[in-house]
Amino acid sequence: MVNLLLVSLRYGETAPAVAAAEYRDICESTGLSQEQTSHLVIDSTNVELPDLANFDGVIVGGSSLNITNETWDEWQLHIHRQLEILTEADIPVFLICFGASWLAHHVGGTVGHSHAETSGKTVVQLTHDAAKDVLARHLPQSFMSLTGHTEAVENLPAADNITILADGPTCPVQLIRVGDSTWASQFHAEMDAVAMKNRMDFFYDYGYFSPEDYLDIVNSLPSIDTKWSNELLAIFVRYCATRAATS
Repeated sequence: MVNLLLVSLRYGETAPAVAAAEYRDICESTGLSQEQTSHLVIDSTNVELPDLANFDGVIVGGSSLNITNETWDEWQLHIHRQLEILTEADIPVFLICFGASWLAHHVGGTVGHSHAETSGKTVVQLTHDAAKDVLARHLPQSFMSLTGHTEAVENLPAADNITILADGPTCPVQLIRVGDSTWASQFHAEMDAVAMKNRMDFFYDYGYFSPEDYLDIVNSLPSIDTKWSNELLAIFVRYCATRAATS
């Protein structure tokens, strides 16, 4: 049986509720049961990662943090250290949204505001390199997902261990892999219509969408097919299980 660690990067009074919703979203999209998952909420500098040898893979949810902030407080610096530990460990890791910004910055790329996307639908298009990726090769050439971010990856250094697996018409870096076993999606691979509305309610005034557009966005969500976006996370889970069984 696969054993996954789900990590939530949440802070403040809403942290428990947002983390619980995130846990629901990841389990719903992957089919993971409570017996197959451990949930860690890093809501202070006192919370650190457990022994990763006890897990077959790690999924890291999004965060209201931004790489482009002028200064980083102690909690954000602590988050960066924990993510560095994850990506340097010999374990499959899938990072969502903020994780893409952090990973790009960590490997020497740039993050900015030129490709922000409002909450709602986004189109993800696989690159040529996706055909050789253990996760992305199972996906259709183009599919829809849900998103909402005020910053995005703008450039990545040219290196053999950094691969852009998907882009899109509104965001040029949608899915990346660093090394052999670390992936990051700019889009929310864990979200469905229920998840998107819940997240919009939590972050109503964070600048992810205009309040005047709230009802239009929410009403459009049920028509957005997130099947393949969610399947990406499910494929990651299956990859973790196979890797653990053969190692």
